Amino acid sequence: MKAKKAIKRLHKVESLLGVVIDQFATGTKEVRGMLDAARSSVSAATKALAAAPDKKVPAKTEGPQPSRLSDAARKRLSVLAKKRWANAKRNGMSSLAKPARKTA
Repeated sequence: MKAKKAIKRLHKVESLLGVVIDQFATGTKEVRGMLDAARSSVSAATKALAAAPDKKVPAKTEGPQPSRLSDAARKRLSVLAKKRWANAKRNGMSSLAKPARKTA
């Protein structure tokens, strides 16, 4: 989770705890003490996240991407594709796609 989103959620939790503490005024001191401790720890976490610097993702280099195929391999593939296409045209096909199967 990104820090900005975590801070938003922590603020929401802190406000909810404040509402619960205000509405739970008639409760015992132990419960109120626990709620106050929870609220203070949430606010401390919020402050710690706000003080932490955001980590920047390293930028990608803008250089050219390495080629997957060598020039010779690309040439061989091109020649083979031309041969396949010529063979298909000789056989009267208008596409190299496989014909659809007939179902019963």
